[in-house]
Amino acid sequence: MMAVSGNAVLVVVDIQGGSASTLPTPGIPVMSGRAERGPRVRELIRHCREAGVPVVFIQEVHKRDLIDIGRELDGAEGPHCLEGDDATELASWLEPRPEEFVVKKRRYSAFFGTELEIILKAYKAETVMLVGGLTDICIHYTAADAHQHDYVVRVLTDCVAGSSERAHDAALESIAYLQRDALVTAADVHAWLDDRERVSA
Repeated sequence: MMAVSGNAVLVVVDIQGGSASTLPTPGIPVMSGRAERGPRVRELIRHCREAGVPVVFIQEVHKRDLIDIGRELDGAEGPHCLEGDDATELASWLEPRPEEFVVKKRRYSAFFGTELEIILKAYKAETVMLVGGLTDICIHYTAADAHQHDYVVRVLTDCVAGSSERAHDAALESIAYLQRDALVTAADVHAWLDDRERVSA
């Protein structure tokens, strides 16, 4: 059974693309398999909601003149997630509910310069479950910051995607170095949610 400490929150990181959400985000390389991951993430969100586990959505957004993009263009990425572009909107199939938080960020970590920490405290969260992308960038930096904020981190390995398979695998190895039980699958989380529902019934 997946180890979870206290209250858990599902954090959906940068699953964007608006109505064309089956395509990669412009300017960002990404490994294949998005079509398979999407339904898996959607079912996970449904099950978390049903089980009373909060879902928080993260959206990377930058001004069109790139004044807020910082050093993000110094590496492999081109301009991306520009304000007003359909591709910057959350994937249309995510459909956040009015009571759920959508956190906009301007750096790789979902903690950096955002209200995420306030939201997690409001939910009295101890465990953060991460899905989305990129494994080697935004998932990695968010997981590292969650670890340094003393959260239990669980990254769903079949619900995240890297800029390449090699980068994906290396990032997961790095995250597992921080917390030995950090890597789980969607099936692990569904089993935990089912057990949680049985206990509370």
